[in-house]
Amino acid sequence: MPHRPPPLVPRLLFLSRWLQLPLYVGLIFALGVYVVHFWSELINLLGAAMGNATALQHLLDAISVHGNAEPVQHARLTETTIMLVALSLVDVVMIANLLIMVIVGGYETFVSRMYLEGHPDHPEWLSHVNASVLKIKLAMAIIGISSIHLLRTFINADAYDVKTLVAQSGIHVIFLLSALAIAYTDQVMSRTIHEHPPEPDEA
Repeated sequence: MPHRPPPLVPRLLFLSRWLQLPLYVGLIFALGVYVVHFWSELINLLGAAMGNATALQHLLDAISVHGNAEPVQHARLTETTIMLVALSLVDVVMIANLLIMVIVGGYETFVSRMYLEGHPDHPEWLSHVNASVLKIKLAMAIIGISSIHLLRTFINADAYDVKTLVAQSGIHVIFLLSALAIAYTDQVMSRTIHEHPPEPDEA
């Protein structure tokens, strides 16, 4: 049978998916800001390691909780400071990975195909991505980011009160439970579809 174009309203609704394109472009700019921030922190870390007092003060201000970092003339680059800065860099990288998953996976899932099959740099996870897989991957990425934040807090626990430590731990547990709930819901839905496949339309 000859293919007939869909009616105007469904066609317009389907074209509305392209309104998401500026959002993904905006996330690309946000990713660029994170790249600049990453290199700024890394340059300060290298400068502090070579004895640059200004770079060390920038690092201490960045990791200070209440903005009252120790004066630079009495401060030094300690193992704890290096660890906190390194965790901050890892945190930036993980957020960048999260942005890439949202940009690439979201565009492929909700906007349009990228036709990257056969490309040498084609991500393995993109070949089987869908809305459910994307939700689980995002949940796992958020748990990883929360873990980094929690580890930074525990390393610098003296700078926080007990209420803050308990609140951050509780939030992390909520993220874990939410990810488990998402994974379990997706498993139940997949099992239901597998056990009760949709019946073919009658001719």
